[in-house]
Amino acid sequence: MKKVLEISLGVVTSVGGFLEVGSLATAAQAGAAFHFQLIWAIALGTICIIFLVEMAGRFAAVSKHTIADGIRERFGFNAFLWPLLAILLVNFLVMAAEIGGVAIALELATGIGFHWWAMLAAFVAWLFLWKGTFGIIEKGVSMLGLVTLCFVVGAVMLKPHWGQVVAGAVPTVPNHDATNYWFIAVSILGASISPYLFMFYSSGAIEDRWDESYLGTNRAIAAMGMTFGGTISVSVLIVAALVLAPHGIEQVDDYHQLPLILIPIFGFWGFVLFTASLGIACFGAVLEVGLQQAYLVAQGFGWTWGENEKPRDNPGFSTVYTAALFLSALPIAVGLDPLRLTIFSMALTAASLPLSVIPFLFLLNDERYVGNHRNGMISNAAVLFVIALGFALAVVTIPLQIFGGT
Repeated sequence: MKKVLEISLGVVTSVGGFLEVGSLATAAQAGAAFHFQLIWAIALGTICIIFLVEMAGRFAAVSKHTIADGIRERFGFNAFLWPLLAILLVNFLVMAAEIGGVAIALELATGIGFHWWAMLAAFVAWLFLWKGTFGIIEKGVSMLGLVTLCFVVGAVMLKPHWGQVVAGAVPTVPNHDATNYWFIAVSILGASISPYLFMFYSSGAIEDRWDESYLGTNRAIAAMGMTFGGTISVSVLIVAALVLAPHGIEQVDDYHQLPLILIPIFGFWGFVLFTASLGIACFGAVLEVGLQQAYLVAQGFGWTWGENEKPRDNPGFSTVYTAALFLSALPIAVGLDPLRLTIFSMALTAASLPLSVIPFLFLLNDERYVGNHRNGMISNAAVLFVIALGFALAVVTIPLQIFGGT
């Protein structure tokens, strides 16, 4: 019964963790500009993250190591330093974008400029991390994230041509603005295959004291949870395609355009639902990325760590998330456009994948860590595909940002 509850809560967690400002903004951009043509990018990203999350949970349950801890121990600190620095930088940009999402939600609700809310959002998130436990962060906030299911309801109510929706799952050559098409595709993949998500998941498995008896639970959470989250992202794309494009909005370059996607469906409550979805989903992501920054540094340097411990017992761990939160709020506080930062950070996230995934591949095939639970042929093929995809994205991201970014 306990494991059934874990599966249920894991699926709910994916709603709050999978759909955040990156997934929402890139899916809305894709729908407005290219109708259903980029559904394939969300589907591909969802399949990739299912494999990576399953492996992260399996590695933690069997080896009793997190991914960061395993990389440092297996390859040494010097080799770990490069992915550490790269992931810290990418996470910094992602967390700034997520704080921007919370701030935009508060601006929509109050009419007060988003930059005034950045430090307050960071402070409230810090208070949650300082006073809360991992269970509250993982499950409590994510339960509120169920409000994002309004996008699924909205997509069904709009009655799209489901044949066209299915056709969008097959990659096609765009008939206009190819550079922007591929830049949005890269950004969607970055939003879906975020290193912080599967690295956070491995730390969470250790926090929850998983062992080999949780391997079945882990597979169910990875498959069902990430698919559920991907479905919500596809729903955002469908709603944007059927609402924004008919109103002549083919380029989402301002967050204030986004509430329009639910208003024609739900009226005034569409505005309320969108604002709540944006604020709650982004706030949950701020907590997760803030914790992941602390996990990464503490595990990399061999410090004590754990959200369930008192801050005084983990001074280094709590100092890292404190500094990370307030530093990440600064770009938004000085007025940096959250939407532009979001799209760029998602593309950069995709380009950084090889640095975290390559050593992960070695760990999942090392008997000293996972014993008889090593990767099979399909899992290894999936990781190799993600690595190849990451290298390709690393090559094209900067040119696409220059010529196709918003």
